This record gives sequence, C-alpha cells and structure tokens, in this order.
Amino acid sequence: MLGRVLALDPGKRRIGLAVSDELGLTAQGLPTLIRKNRSHDFEALRRTIAERQVKLVIVGNPLHMSGESGSQSQAAVRLARSLAKYCDIKVELWDERLTTREATHVLRQSGMGIEKRKAVVDRLSATLILQSYLDYAAGDRPEASLEI
Repeated sequence: MLGRVLALDPGKRRIGLAVSDELGLTAQGLPTLIRKNRSHDFEALRRTIAERQVKLVIVGNPLHMSGESGSQSQAAVRLARSLAKYCDIKVELWDERLTTREATHVLRQSGMGIEKRKAVVDRLSATLILQSYLDYAAGDRPEASLEI
C-alpha cells in the first residue's frame, strides 16, 4: 500500500479519526472532530487529508448485526459519497459492527473513568476500524469493505 489511509468513525456529534503510517501497517488515533455543520466538517477533513497526504479514506459503516443497513449506516453512506466528491478522493465503507462497544470495553478494562472514556472512545473506535482494514489489506482478515 502506498500512501496513508484515514479512517472515520462518524457519529451525530463527533467523528473519530485515525491515520495509518506511510506503509499502511499501523493505525494511530487523531484528535476527534467535533461536528458543527457540513461545511466546517468537510473543510476540517479536507485539511487533514491534505496535511497527512492521505490517499484513501475508510468510513465506518455501522450495519445491524444481521448485516442490514439502518439509519446510521445510511448516514455513513451519504457522508462517504459526499466526502469523495468534496475532497476528490477514493472512499470506502468498512463494516464496523461492534467497534464502539469494543473500544468502550477496552477503555473500561483500563480503569479509565467514564468522562475520560467519553473523550477518547471515538478516536479508539476509528483506530480499531483502521487497523482491521489494514490487517485485511495485508491479507489477515475477511473482506468487509464496500467501495463508494
């Protein structure tokens, strides 16, 4: 893989962010984007993409456990399509079922207080999404991607 990958864990109020290293081996969390409005959010993402020299964006797709799409999944699809157009970049959806739950569990196990957990759960979720994508790209995981 050539170039960095940016992962988004979109929510209604925040977007968790994580970026890969240049070789696409490891994921590192970035500060969470606090959502304000569409133009603010997309401009902040555009700046991150340019500054980090991102070549691909992965958007977490919160499917139901059955694999069906719900309202949050539909919002993720709309975000992915709009971001691809706005930033002129390749965007893929990535099945992220249970990543927020897994992130919350990891943080709870670490003994971190609830207020601190709230502050970092989106970043950790984005990091888990990205690392699962990178593992898949390296041949270590089953496919869960959908190109936009």
